[in-house]
Amino acid sequence: MNKPMLKIITSGAALLSLSTYAENVEVLLTDKLDGNLSAYCLDIKGGGESVDPANGLQAHTCYSYKGSLGTDQIFDTARFGEGTLYMPVYEVCAEVSSIEAGATVGLATCDGNDKQQFTFSGEGSITPKNATGLCFTAGSETTMGRGGTSAHQIKTLSLAECSDDLVAYQQWRTRASED
Repeated sequence: MNKPMLKIITSGAALLSLSTYAENVEVLLTDKLDGNLSAYCLDIKGGGESVDPANGLQAHTCYSYKGSLGTDQIFDTARFGEGTLYMPVYEVCAEVSSIEAGATVGLATCDGNDKQQFTFSGEGSITPKNATGLCFTAGSETTMGRGGTSAHQIKTLSLAECSDDLVAYQQWRTRASED
C-alpha cells in the first residue's frame, strides 16, 4: 500500500506547525528502490564507533526497522522552517560542496551559509536554496555495508538535475518511526 508523502513545507502555516510540533525524524526516499531491510535514509558515512560527520552524508538503509531511529540518521524538524537540515545528536548541518551538479553533501558546523540553505518542496525534493533545479539524489549503484558483509545497503548522495526520470532517487519524505 502506498502511503502519502509527508509534505515538509507547503506554506507559511506549515512552517508554524513544524516549529510547534518539532520532532526528530529520519529523511528517507519515498521509493524503497532495491532496499532489502527498509528504505534509504540520509545517513552519516561510517558506522558504530567510526561515525564521523566529517565523512558527509550518504543514502543508507534506515535503522527504524530495528524499532528506533539511528542516531546518525536523525534530523530536527524545527530547523526545516529555516531551510536547514540539522542533525541534533552531532550538532551539524547538511552542506553541499558546491552549487553545481555532481556536488557531494557533507556536514559542517551550522553557520547559515548559502551551501547550508535548502528548499523542501511539497513534491518531496530537497534543493539548494540558490539552485532549485538541482536535487538531492541517491546514486543508482548499491553497495553492501561493512565491505559487503552486512545486509545494510548504501548509495552515494549528490546533487543532480531534478528530473522526472530520476524521481525515485530524488523524492524524499520524513518519518518518526518505521511505517
